[in-house]
Amino acid sequence: MGVKLNTRQIGDVVLVDVSGRITLNEGSSALREEIRALRDKGTKKVVLNFGEVTYVDSAGLGELISGYTSMARAGGTLKLLRPTKRIKDLLQITHTYTLFDVHDDEAQAVRSFT
Repeated sequence: MGVKLNTRQIGDVVLVDVSGRITLNEGSSALREEIRALRDKGTKKVVLNFGEVTYVDSAGLGELISGYTSMARAGGTLKLLRPTKRIKDLLQITHTYTLFDVHDDEAQAVRSFT
């Protein structure tokens, strides 16, 4: 199964519901293109909902970090919503957990931008 991305908006916050696998061959390029498109449209507040992401490999993690960096350079913010235990563990092991503002509640994630 590849990755599926569904974008929706709440106020000035864009939420991207991500489901499936984010790997070198399956989803990392789709995630990269989605973040790039949002950045290029001038979107400044992005939440990636990882509640349905089943697996992230090193390429997927690299794209996530790259997306965070490109949004920050453009004056935007990228936050994570509902990462699974497996993804939280990956972020801890790679010492990238502190890079992301992580939320377990959608409303809280949206409010965190104000």
